[in-house]
Amino acid sequence: MRMERIRSFISIDVEEGAVLDKIIRIQEDLKGTGAIFKPVERQNIHLTIRFLGEIPMKTIELVKEIMSKIEFSRFKLELRGIGAFPSSSRPRVIWIGVGDGGENVIQIYERIEKELRRIGFPKEREKFVPHVTIARVKRYTPALIKYLRDHRDIEVGSIDVNSIRLKKSTLTSRGPIYEVLFEVHATG
Repeated sequence: MRMERIRSFISIDVEEGAVLDKIIRIQEDLKGTGAIFKPVERQNIHLTIRFLGEIPMKTIELVKEIMSKIEFSRFKLELRGIGAFPSSSRPRVIWIGVGDGGENVIQIYERIEKELRRIGFPKEREKFVPHVTIARVKRYTPALIKYLRDHRDIEVGSIDVNSIRLKKSTLTSRGPIYEVLFEVHATG
């Protein structure tokens, strides 16, 4: 019998309507650059704290235990600036950055990461940079590169962070479907 593996990640979801509206407007502006990309669907917009990959159910239970011990106070997280990985001149992933509150996200990440390492997760290859992915680029254009450069300090808005979630990601031909498996609320 094959053990079920679940593709999962830990996130802070973006649920404030005005902030989501602004991100959707930015995605619309990006379409005007002629670039070919897949925007992240409104209901899927989030900040990934840690991608866990395909993990067995027993590991999901360990992750829930780790998350249940993470204590944090609610905080405001400012979303601002637009950029791309690996770079704005060769965009593959377009993201919105964070301003005030970013240090709170890093502290949560570091606590979770320390515990994940303890249960056998490998160290992440890249340094953790809090961001909200808004599009995956298939083909970029000079106009897209110019847009990213011209809007690198764009103000998007602030979200209230009062929970972190463990989510299941089911990949489909129409895009990923996310389902909340576990949620930890702020303590204060």
